[in-house]
Order: sequence, then structure tokens, then C-alpha cells
Amino acid sequence: MRIDLGGKTALVTGSTQGIGRAIAATLADAGARVAINGRSADTVASVIAELQAESTDRDLIAAPGDVTNQAGADAVLAATGDIDVLVNNLGIFGTTDALEITDEEWRRYFDVNVLSAVRLIRETLPGMKSRGWGRVLNIASDSAVVIPAEMIHYGMSKTALLAVSRGFAKDAAGTGVTVNSVLAGPTHTGGVETFVYELVDSTLPWDEAQREFMRLHRPQSLLQRLIEPEEIANMVAYLSSPLASATTGAAVRVDGGYIDSIVP
Repeated sequence: MRIDLGGKTALVTGSTQGIGRAIAATLADAGARVAINGRSADTVASVIAELQAESTDRDLIAAPGDVTNQAGADAVLAATGDIDVLVNNLGIFGTTDALEITDEEWRRYFDVNVLSAVRLIRETLPGMKSRGWGRVLNIASDSAVVIPAEMIHYGMSKTALLAVSRGFAKDAAGTGVTVNSVLAGPTHTGGVETFVYELVDSTLPWDEAQREFMRLHRPQSLLQRLIEPEEIANMVAYLSSPLASATTGAAVRVDGGYIDSIVP
């Protein structure tokens, strides 16, 4: 089985680091022309240079801009052109005591994690439908289902993404366009390393800190380790491809067995 995205253009939001960067690299390696997105044009250019240094065959374009507002989203879309694969990866997370989350924070998490995805889907889905092919992937989280007590505002936003994905999948029914969400489990990124050290002894070496975090805060993980970004990217690449034509409106798990459920 070979994933071939040749001739397709993909936009991955928040793709200068972490999961987004891994997704962008994997889609490019499958033959897609991939737009790298981040707020800083300099950072985007630097990441493109690094990714192309790793593999000169990667077709990457710069699409800097802040997709959390309409003007920024318009600039990103203009730089990318017609989009066949949209991966809404951009997101923020952090820990706050439940009763201390302010109205402003509730709104900020919704605006960044949910509304930015809705905005881009609204702009790109009509073109996909008219061309008879397209893929929309919203990167959600295990926290959409297993709401973490230390960041329920984050969990709320990821639960909302599941509803967004299902709803837009219904809008695209019968058009050749699929819309899915990916339930990513606890993943090893730079931001997550900071998060882990907020919850365990900051003097511990990383391997030990990771094990302690999983033991204390994610004990139901069947993988019993953090997921690597490339493991999330592999699932996204499959769902982005023609091979996944019968999967739509779904919440697909790449969670290391963290969600304690026998159904997706």
C-alpha cells in the first residue's frame, strides 16, 4: 500500500514545530505540495530551509500568517492557492485551575482552537466540493473525550472540534470530500516537555520525567510512553490520501490506547 499525494496541495496550520511540522514533512514526502504556516515569515522560511535540507524532493511553499483572524487567514490562503488537503493543526494548551479560568481565556481557547479551523474550512470546502475531491483533517486530542481536570478549557475546545468535523462532513456528503478529526494522544513535543515539567519534578532527567508523568497523570495509556509526532503524521497522511475515501465524519484515534473505550 503506497500513499500518493502527487498533484495535491496541502495546508498545515501551525506547521513550524511539533506535530504540525511532522505532518507537513510526511505529506511532502508523499508527494504533496505543502504550505508551511506560522505567524513569523522568518520562522516559516527557516523551517522550509531545514525541511528541504533533510530532503531536497520536498515541494514546500511559505504561507505565513495568523489564521486566528480573517485578515491573516486570507493572506495564508492567497499564498497557498487552491487547497486539496486542509490540516487544522494550530492549537494552544496550558494548565489552569478549573475555577480560575477567566471568560477571556475561555474565549481565547475557543477562538484559537476552534474558530480558526472553522474559518479555514468555510473558505476552502466550497472549492473542494466543486472539484469533487478534498480532505479536511482537524487535529483534536484525547482531551476531547477524557477531559483533563487541569485544563478543561482545552478539553472543551477539542470536544468542539469533533462536532465541527462531524457537522462539516455532513455538509460535504456525497461530494468526494471527507472531513475527519484525529484524536491525538499524549505526544512528545517541545511544548509538552514544558507541560510535563509543570506537573512532575523539574530536576528529573527527561526519560525519567516522562515515565513519571505517564504513571501519575496518564496511567491508562496502553502505550505507556509519549507518542512521537511522526506517528500522528502517519495517520494524517493516510486520511489525506485517496486510500481513505470511505472514512468521513469520524474521530480517528492515535492515542496509544489512552482513551478507555472499545469504540472510536
